[in-house]
Amino acid sequence: MAFTKMSGTGNDFIVVDAFHAPGEADWPALAARFCPRRTGVGVDGLLVLSPDDEVDFAYRIFNADGSEAEMCGNGARCAAAFALRHGIAGKSMSFRTLAGIVEARVNPEDVSIRVTDPKDLRRDITLEVDGRTLSAWSVNTGVPHAVVFTDELDAVPVDSLGRAIRRHPAFSPAGTNVDFVQRVSGSSIRVRTYERGVEGETLACGTGAVASAVVSHAAGRVSGSSVEVGMPGGGLKIGLSTDNGEYTDVWLTGEVSFIFTGTIEF
Repeated sequence: MAFTKMSGTGNDFIVVDAFHAPGEADWPALAARFCPRRTGVGVDGLLVLSPDDEVDFAYRIFNADGSEAEMCGNGARCAAAFALRHGIAGKSMSFRTLAGIVEARVNPEDVSIRVTDPKDLRRDITLEVDGRTLSAWSVNTGVPHAVVFTDELDAVPVDSLGRAIRRHPAFSPAGTNVDFVQRVSGSSIRVRTYERGVEGETLACGTGAVASAVVSHAAGRVSGSSVEVGMPGGGLKIGLSTDNGEYTDVWLTGEVSFIFTGTIEF
């Protein structure tokens, strides 16, 4: 099976064109086998593009542990760039995810997606974690995210603290991704993310960037219709619109790169 390795602001993926794949594959097993960095291709997840009767294509994301995620923002941007390059869709497109229909635009220098409307915003959740009390917010931006504000982002033990919050009873049974957020200015934040399914910190997280921007805006830490999000893998831009207190027409924009192509045997 042919594949392409791609990166979206530091999130990297195996991307497969299932329009021309040799039969249905066991995608969870393939993800668990080929995503690991020392024994496989070395990526955060596996993206599969397949035919759809109503939109340009269907998009599925499998994490490195084989679990399937409802949505992945940076993966969706990679999928859009891949679809354009391979003639699956034009520069403007729409595709199906488990979280709903996503619109995308492939621009000359980057890729933008309109994410599904954020929902289930919860404020000031008190968490008892590792013998200390934390305050968190949460929101679903296609997948669930817990957001914890900090004034010292670089000092946060993202892997250990993120793992504890990820499985906290407040977010059961599905668990949550965890974003640690530091305000930089009235229009910019820095974010580090512990990703569910990867089970560790990643260089970037598109849905995490959106969740962090939405929560920061709702908490009054940033204002305006555009939020710059700095992540270890690079910068992302979130465009926000609100309607009667609800966040709608939210766009995620950032760079995408093609790393290499190859084949895997299974």
